[in-house]
Amino acid sequence: MSVTAAGPPLLAIRGLSVRYGAINALSEVDLHIHEGELVALLGSNGAGKSTTLRAISRLVKPEAGRIEWQGRCLARTPTEGTVRLGIGHCPEGRRVLARQTVAVNLELGAYLRRDRRGIERDLQRCYERFPRLRERRSQLAGSLSGGEQQMLAIARSLMGHPRLLLLDEPSLGLAPKLVAEVMAILRQLHREGLTILLVEQNAQAALAIADRGVVLQSGSVSLSGSATELLAHEDLRTTYLGAEQPGDG
Repeated sequence: MSVTAAGPPLLAIRGLSVRYGAINALSEVDLHIHEGELVALLGSNGAGKSTTLRAISRLVKPEAGRIEWQGRCLARTPTEGTVRLGIGHCPEGRRVLARQTVAVNLELGAYLRRDRRGIERDLQRCYERFPRLRERRSQLAGSLSGGEQQMLAIARSLMGHPRLLLLDEPSLGLAPKLVAEVMAILRQLHREGLTILLVEQNAQAALAIADRGVVLQSGSVSLSGSATELLAHEDLRTTYLGAEQPGDG
């Protein structure tokens, strides 16, 4: 699904700066995403990618700048409030509840919802989208393979019925075949209209499914453009394309 940006963005970040003590993690970052877009947020380890997602979810407090959801500033919105607004966050490292079953993990993804019929409908959609989770729904999440845990983490985020899904390094630590499988799932979600902000160090895989890309370098935006433009950009090709580096960004 290719999206032509029109009208105000669903999410807008303006002049965002974040510090961790003496460390300047983000410096005056501007970023926006329109309804239905898939935007890839790229950069090397430590560039500030994960910090950007944490700031959107109100897990870290910005030093300066604004984060707006449909034009509304999120400065006074708690993390739970961002979930209620429709912002889902699938963090790096999967973070499934290892001692709970697959089914319980999925149900917990809908903990703020009260629409039982909608929850059941979305649960069945997750099982259709991820057949292995259906097969393993009674297994403990900690017994799943790394790829299966990543699928569970994504499915759990979808159970919150988000309008915007923040995905942090979904390919990290996965074999190439599983990376392709995860990216195919994200491509399908995008085609179905889900808005996605995808943090990835695997720039090649991310840009192959994205509408646009934004590159962070040392906490600042160094490059942005359509996925096609970035795939052809000499600096990006030299520095990032094909690179799969460990780390939390």
